[in-house]
Amino acid sequence: MIQAIQLILALSFLVLIHELGHFTFARIFHVRVEKFYMFFNPWISIVRFKKFNGKWHVKFFAKNEDEEWAKHPENTEWGIGWLPFGGYCAIAGMVDETHKTEDLASEAKPWEFRSKPAWQRLLIILGGILVNFIGALVIFTMLFWHWGQDILPLRNLNNGLYYSEIMQAEGFEQQDKILFVDGEEPETLTDAVQAIVIEGKRNVTVLRGTDTLQLVMSEDLGTRYLAEQNAFDKIEREKKRADRSYQKRRYVLVSEWLPCVIDSVLPDNAAYYAGLQKGDSIVAVAGVPTPCFVQLTQELQRHPCDSITIDYFRAGEPQNVRLFIGDQGKIGIMPKWDIFEFEHTDYNFFQAIPAGIKYGWDILAMYVKQFRLVFTKEGARSLGGFGAIGSMFPATWSWYAFWHMTAFLSVILAFMNFLPIPALDGGYILFLLVEMITRRKPSDKFLEKANEIGFWVLIALLLFANGNDILKLFF
Repeated sequence: MIQAIQLILALSFLVLIHELGHFTFARIFHVRVEKFYMFFNPWISIVRFKKFNGKWHVKFFAKNEDEEWAKHPENTEWGIGWLPFGGYCAIAGMVDETHKTEDLASEAKPWEFRSKPAWQRLLIILGGILVNFIGALVIFTMLFWHWGQDILPLRNLNNGLYYSEIMQAEGFEQQDKILFVDGEEPETLTDAVQAIVIEGKRNVTVLRGTDTLQLVMSEDLGTRYLAEQNAFDKIEREKKRADRSYQKRRYVLVSEWLPCVIDSVLPDNAAYYAGLQKGDSIVAVAGVPTPCFVQLTQELQRHPCDSITIDYFRAGEPQNVRLFIGDQGKIGIMPKWDIFEFEHTDYNFFQAIPAGIKYGWDILAMYVKQFRLVFTKEGARSLGGFGAIGSMFPATWSWYAFWHMTAFLSVILAFMNFLPIPALDGGYILFLLVEMITRRKPSDKFLEKANEIGFWVLIALLLFANGNDILKLFF
């Protein structure tokens, strides 16, 4: 429920500022905006209001057509629709989902979109994209100003890294330290993984013990990673369907090599009743060595609802205890992260501005590079709709996490709207650029047909992405 609430709030906010971007530029160039709606409102609206004759008029759950309100087209009608999938800004004289060519049969009026020069129309269309991206930069700036920034530099991971089987097949060995990727030193583990898997960089320099080695990644590593992740997620979904209380795990490709030293024991859990304490170092589960915390969690997951032996050290002395693992495959312990040296940076307001801008640009660049994987078979299978987006939010409320994810989605929304697909802002931008270059304006009929095609393409993509979510519920 908390994830759903965060998703609705974030998307509502992003749609609102996107449409406000179009609205603002339209008003700057003296173009009338007939309607501004949060959510869509076929047939009726939850609430709508409009100012005319010197006062505001409000109607609740009323039909959209109103002869009295139609007599005052110079003023914008504001409202909230009942279909919570986006929103719209109906700009006078613009061929879009709110206007057909029949509506524009008369000669263009000075206050209409179609009567304005191409560069003004371009800015009106770009307004939504600009506001989404700039809005994301502002949010990141505020986050850095209020909370600062914590990072764990890759160079501070003195124990090396944990590698999944797919990475071991590429030549990595457990506790290898990544030094360079294509000659560049990654700042964090996330940067290294993105460079190797998302960007497809192939030459990796690692430190193994005291030896420096060169590894060459496979060209298809990115798609094989998606295939393995999809297979892993399918198994986790099957466990979730069998037991609704089961907490699904996330696939681990590469992780910090975190020793299994207990930092805290949660009350009323298996470790608590078995007498495990802070500072104990777990070394094996059911006889299988677990030097790394990822390996510990994996072994525990293999013994749900089972009684097993845990081997550990306390004050240098080897000990063992038998305990019962519940159906979640967890025993209720937290590892010691303070063995790593995190770097915290505080920013004043003026320092936070360039930091927020750089962070936003880095996210955009990463997403653009990642987009290439969408056009692979495994990438298409990984596409998700509202359910997948909602799962990206934490299950417990956190203002930092909410605003960080909202800003991240704002960057994605800006990029997706820039794609040259008719019915999206990018489609209008493409046609306007062609007009500015050729000095020939596409006909209104052409724009209408292009928008109709683009609309159905978007509907197909929406159905496909959300269909993936639905299929994952049952298969």
